[in-house]
Amino acid sequence: MKSLSNVLTLALVLATPVSASAAAMPVPPAQLAPIPVILLVDLGSGQVLQKRHPDTPFLPASVTKVMTAYVAFEEIGAGRLSLDRKFNESPETEREWFAKGTNMYLTTKDWPTTRDLLHGIMTASANDASVVLGEGYAGSVAAWTAKMNDAARRLGMTRSHFNTPNGWMDEGHTYVTASDLVKLADAMITRYPDLYREFSGHKRWVWRDVHMRSHDPTVGVVPGADGIKTGYTREAGYNFLGTAERGGRRLVMVLAGAPLPRVRDDAARALLEWGFAAWDTRPLFDQGQTVAQARVQGGDRRTLPLVANRQVHATIPHGVKPRITLSVHYKGPIEAPVRKGQQVGELEIQVEGLEPGRVPLFAGRDVNKAGWLDRLLNGLANLIS
Repeated sequence: MKSLSNVLTLALVLATPVSASAAAMPVPPAQLAPIPVILLVDLGSGQVLQKRHPDTPFLPASVTKVMTAYVAFEEIGAGRLSLDRKFNESPETEREWFAKGTNMYLTTKDWPTTRDLLHGIMTASANDASVVLGEGYAGSVAAWTAKMNDAARRLGMTRSHFNTPNGWMDEGHTYVTASDLVKLADAMITRYPDLYREFSGHKRWVWRDVHMRSHDPTVGVVPGADGIKTGYTREAGYNFLGTAERGGRRLVMVLAGAPLPRVRDDAARALLEWGFAAWDTRPLFDQGQTVAQARVQGGDRRTLPLVANRQVHATIPHGVKPRITLSVHYKGPIEAPVRKGQQVGELEIQVEGLEPGRVPLFAGRDVNKAGWLDRLLNGLANLIS
């Protein structure tokens, strides 16, 4: 969220005798050395724990399919797409995509459901499933990728573009950044947790007699790992958008351009373990707890509680107790009407010696437009105050 004009510095400023310094910062794993693009973020604080070229566009390969799944989640969440809806592949799509790369081996005789296709996309990385879902729902690949790009715009993925639903080579028209992929993962996990748990983190899935398996290098190996997606083409190298949750902490990482699958896989496992072991947390707010009150203009209430949609903490180097400062940012006064759950601001967490992190804040209740009596009472309250 940009151009937030109101800044409230909260009373919570934590300081202890031990100061964070460059010498105290955790040393990243040696396995990261060959990886050109790296990003590790703690979603509970929004803090970046490790980065290398986080805003440089790269070819995502099959990591593209995470956006296809996310758009499907949006449509399911809005009630426009049922998990039991059946799809039928066109003859043209069968000719183009049957056995092309990773696949569900769909034919025109099949009637897979949305649920079948999403398992194929998220577990097996099925190219044909992505196209069948996109064409079947939106009418064409172009119409589906328009939905993907619209979702990217709304998520603030300003340096990404999607030209294909499955990440197949398209002369560079599909590209992303690590920072943008973290935004996508955050939205998928926090906005659609039930769908995320249903379709992410499975090692195997069976469709008819097709036994599909995931290439995720962390699920079943790193405690708490539950997704999300690998990708590979000759042009892109070996990529991974991964995440794990442990003890109330959710880490999301991006690795891109690895020269070999073993290099990517070793780095992914090492980075997640390092993210949990080398960093501690200072609890700040529970999920749903009011962080601050924002001023409202033209509403039936003068203030609006701002709440977090996750447990919020500060992330600090292990064994170090630095100064922590919190600030709330929002563009205000916020104009009514406001709907509960609408994102209206951000909490900035500044840990001494580190880059600040930001987590989104949401309206904790509805605020309707003011009626004449509300305006009168608000006017009197303003005079008194």
